[in-house]
Formats: sequence, structure tokens, C-alpha cells
Amino acid sequence: MKLLKLDKYKEYSIFIWLILISFSGILVSNIYSTNKEQQSKIINSSLENIYLKKTISELTNSLEPRFTYFEYLSKPGDNYQIIIDKLKISKKEKDKILNNIKNQKSLKILRINQKFTFKLDNMLSNKVIEFKIETDKKNEIVFTKLSEKDFFETKTIKKNFKKKLVYKETIITTSLYNNAVRLGIKPNIIIEFARLYGFQIDFQRDIWKNDSFQIIYEEFVDEKDKVVDTGQILFANLNLQNTDYQLYMYEYDEKKIDYFDENGKSIKKTLMKTPINGARLSSSYGKRKHPILGYTKMHLGTDFAAPKGTPIMASGDGKVTKAGWCGGGGNCVKIKHNSTYQTVYAHMSKFGRGIKKGVRVKQGQIIGYVGSTGLSTGPHLHYEAIKNGKKINSQKLKLPSGKILKGKERKNFEVNKIKIDVLKSDLISKLN
Repeated sequence: MKLLKLDKYKEYSIFIWLILISFSGILVSNIYSTNKEQQSKIINSSLENIYLKKTISELTNSLEPRFTYFEYLSKPGDNYQIIIDKLKISKKEKDKILNNIKNQKSLKILRINQKFTFKLDNMLSNKVIEFKIETDKKNEIVFTKLSEKDFFETKTIKKNFKKKLVYKETIITTSLYNNAVRLGIKPNIIIEFARLYGFQIDFQRDIWKNDSFQIIYEEFVDEKDKVVDTGQILFANLNLQNTDYQLYMYEYDEKKIDYFDENGKSIKKTLMKTPINGARLSSSYGKRKHPILGYTKMHLGTDFAAPKGTPIMASGDGKVTKAGWCGGGGNCVKIKHNSTYQTVYAHMSKFGRGIKKGVRVKQGQIIGYVGSTGLSTGPHLHYEAIKNGKKINSQKLKLPSGKILKGKERKNFEVNKIKIDVLKSDLISKLN
């Protein structure tokens, strides 16, 4: 991505002001030496003087802008050195900037699409006098040069965004994802929606045409009402074959956020039913003719066909015991969830950020991406569930539910649920 020149303002030379002052002096002198009837003619004639206009225009157009601004969005494969090298400044200046960046803990990791803005002073040999780096969508660090020293003054600025609540509903005609996109719902909200229901719903087999869904979620907008980020899902409902599956966000135990059904039962289970969204079940658990080896053998997992690069999620909390090559399984990840359950994810194109042996992962965290590595005929996820050391059918696995609210927590949840239901009614009424 190339750098964008943003500055449109020019610093006018002192010579222009001298011309204007001289011209004004002559004009004033002429005005006072004539009668009132001629004053208007002199002023209009002078202001419309084509030669004066041309002279000023040529002078201003020949001037270079005092400040030049460059904007850059980081892309895959970038690092800070690569980005700073795009600036036409001395190596000494580049090193100063890099040293200041390295001193910021919040900038240890460079994200994709991270925004950089540099302000260069052309009167100071094109030196960077200020630059900004977004740490996330809501915050940025501003580096301001106060002197010729090797450091910049830094200041973290929190962007002022307005939060608003969004309500969407629709009938599913093609797929949940496609219908949600048509409604203008952001992809990360769709993914989170699917993740929440992934504990109890198989999106490939349980959703039928003319089923429907509702959702309330947060959006953050700037002063121009442009959406810059999304927040939490407050409420969701999937209506499948005339049966409602409602989810309510509830905050408890010192800002712990979880999702519960209408009876105060957490939707979390030990393992998600499917660790991938928008995929097609291409091969079930059981005996089959191997697509490459050609003979019939036991298929000890479940295959989900999906486009290359589709995110794969950890089906439960746990510790990564392997992230590497698994022979016919290609690139694979193995996770130990507890003393009872383990899961395996094979044929990945690549691993998720920071995924390696020994790291702990959270349920729903992206651990890799769909590929076709190893013995594979096309991009898909081979998913295995292991219980007490034995591979089992993950789609028939009965898993224990999560937390059930009781006592005071249950009463507080009921109050919270009523508030959300009232909010939903208000948002629906505004649409009608």
C-alpha cells in the first residue's frame, strides 16, 4: 500500500505579502486622491487586474507545502522497520522513531490494518515532527517532537465515540451468514453470534429455510456517524422450526460476562458442537472408502468442507499439546481440555497468531485456518473428539452444561432480562 499525501495547505511566502501590501498602499493612495464616484471604479478595476491575479497564482503554486502528511495501513508481512523505511528521511531519523516505538508496551505487536500517520516539516529537512499510531480502534498514541533530542513526547488519546444499540431481524432464505451480511451486520458480530450458538446448534443441519433470527448489539460511531467498532451482543434469538432459542448477556461476579438462556442457564458447554462456521459436513464419523488411499477404513473424525482460510476455533478451553506437522493430517493442532477430553484439528493452511505447544486457549479462540495440507483432496477441517483416550463421534457427544444461576444471581438476571426485553420492544417500535 502506497503512502498518501494528505496536506492541501500552503505556507505563503513573505514576497506575496509584500506585493499585497504595496498594492494596497497604491490603492489607498489612489482612493484618497480621487472623488467618491471614481473610488468604486478604481477598487473594482484593481481587484480584477488579471496580471495581479496571475502573478499571485504563479507564486503560490510554485511554493511547496510546509507540512506533508503520510498515512499508512499495515498489511500482512509488515514490521515497524518496513513501514518507517517508506518515509524519505535519514537513517538517523528512522532510528529515533523506531526506538520511541520500541519503548511503548502497547506497540509490541503490530496488527494488520493498524493506522500510521506521519507529519513531516519540509523547512526542517523533511524531518518527522509528529506521528500517530492506532493501538486499537478506540485509542492511539501521539508522538510529538519537542526538540532535536532522540525522544518524542508521547500521549495516549482515547477517541471519543458514541455508543448506540442496533436491532436486526430477518428470515433466513439462503444462509444465516448471507442474510446477516445483507442486513449490514458486521462480520465480527456474525462470527460471535455463530460462536454463541455453536454450543447447541449445528449450523449446517439444524437451520432450515424460513427459520429466523433476531439480534441486539452495540456499535460505536464517530462524529460523522461512521461505524468504527462493534461491542457486545446483548440479546439474540434463533427461531428454528417455530422453537425459540434465546440468549441474554449478563454480567456477574465482578464484571464476568456470560450468555444465558431465558431460564438462567449458561449456554456454555465443555466443548462446542462445531468449531467452524459456515462449513458443510462432508464426511461423518464411521467407516468409509478413503478418498486418496482407496480402501475402506474407519474415519475417526468429522470433516467440514469450507473455503481455504476459514477460521477454525478451539471447541473448548484448554492447553495446546501440539501445533505442527501430523503426517497425513498435515498442519494440525491438538488441545487437552481436561482429564477427560481432547480435540484434534487437521489439514490447516496455517496456525492462528501465537498458537504453539504449551499455550492456553479459550473456547472460541481462533487456532488456525482451513487448508488442504497432508492427505487431503480439498480444503476442509478434519475434527476429532477424544474421550478418555478413545476417539468418539463429536456430533453425538452429550456434554454437560455450564453455570446455572441461583438465588440472588437469578433474581438479578431476571431484572436484567426484563430490561433487555423492554429495550428490544423500544427498538422494534422505532423501526415501524
